[in-house]
Amino acid sequence: MSEQAIIEAAWEDRSLLSHAATIQAIESVIDQLDKGSLRVAEPTPSGWQVNTWVKKAVVLYFPIRSMETFEAGPLEFHDKMALKTHYADKGIRVVPHAVARYGAFIDRGVILMPSYVNIGAYIGSGTMVDTWATVGSCAQIGENVHLSGGVGIGGVLEPLQASPVIIEDGAFIGSRCIVVEGVHIGNEAVLGANVVLTASTKIIDVTGDQPVEMRGHVPERSVVIPGSQAKAFPAGTYQVPCALIIGQRKESTNKKTSLNDALRTYNVAV
Repeated sequence: MSEQAIIEAAWEDRSLLSHAATIQAIESVIDQLDKGSLRVAEPTPSGWQVNTWVKKAVVLYFPIRSMETFEAGPLEFHDKMALKTHYADKGIRVVPHAVARYGAFIDRGVILMPSYVNIGAYIGSGTMVDTWATVGSCAQIGENVHLSGGVGIGGVLEPLQASPVIIEDGAFIGSRCIVVEGVHIGNEAVLGANVVLTASTKIIDVTGDQPVEMRGHVPERSVVIPGSQAKAFPAGTYQVPCALIIGQRKESTNKKTSLNDALRTYNVAV
């Protein structure tokens, strides 16, 4: 049987988790995720494809692991998951106290400031994960992305069909932004500080004569800032959060530019 078939069978019958073939298949998938040869979600010519059987393997990895105590210098941990190792060989800069779990792929040239990367995540080359940023389970981060300080990228294991958060190449995610519930950020988009995007958050393009609303996706090269919109409730009308697309990143704007430089064109103070 293929690894996929073994994992699908174990998903339906958890008693199979005690079988050596099942354990071997699950561990093989996690190892492939760690090396980047397999992904929870991947780009295809027709769009992003979620490999649900791989997500199942990640979920099933937890029950086949035992709690253990391990040390890193003076620090002690007690968990089921091993930490990622051999960063020098992989060409990754890791600043204390950055932590990444085994089963997360981090490409050459990535910089991890004190931050956290969970199992199943994928981070492309040249990306900066800044201080106190978190990359949740199975999140897909492209190349040359900047996740600024305190950014929260949500993880997703279940429901299995749910897409993970996807941040495309060259995107700049501003300080304290939160991107969760499978939101997709397009190539070279810029999120200003404190933008919060969930699957239900209205993303409103206000660059034309009429607002254009969307959810779950920020188009490539869009410049986005926090906003609010009036909504009527039985108790009255109140402002609820939304996100505003206020323009497009200019072709002349270098991919490595600072967030302030990218927003200065639109006279936005962040």
